Amino acid sequence: MSLNKAMIIGNLGRDPEMRYTPNGQSVTQFTVAVNRNYRGSDGEWQEETEWFRVVAWGQTGERAAENLRKGVKVYVEGRLQTRTWEDQTGNKRYTTELVADRVVSLERRQRDEGDPGFTPPARRPAEATAGAAPAGSANHQGEDRAAPQDRHVRPSPARARRRPQARPTRRAPAVRAAAPATLTGRR
Repeated sequence: MSLNKAMIIGNLGRDPEMRYTPNGQSVTQFTVAVNRNYRGSDGEWQEETEWFRVVAWGQTGERAAENLRKGVKVYVEGRLQTRTWEDQTGNKRYTTELVADRVVSLERRQRDEGDPGFTPPARRPAEATAGAAPAGSANHQGEDRAAPQDRHVRPSPARARRRPQARPTRRAPAVRAAAPATLTGRR
């Protein structure tokens, strides 16, 4: 039995570059910097950075090129692969890459960032009337925004946390007026 699996968490060193092979398949390449902190022989903390070349094929690569940018913290899972190639002078060169099966951004996208064409999903009519800003109030950039206290979103019933029901407390047995004979010394 053999296993070739690699998992890394680090920061993108550059924006992903997506290209297409001659047969039309997409391939995306980017680098990930993984930091390691350790105490040196002198007792001082040292930081070491290891760089990984990452290659993502197909939809995995397309999503990475679309959503990731330089500096974003990511989790990458895949396998290690070493390729050989010849440079311009005819020398044989080697490179080891992490071929990604899974790429996950570990950062939340800020509202200001992302695609300029992104539009949030429309609110339901009941929410639109209930959450609308009062007439004459100052709206941010002319948008109709709800006041912060009106923006409460209820979790869907399927995802709502179930709270444990209170258990009935057990009542202690009634206390007898007289103590048991064994404790009082009477028989």
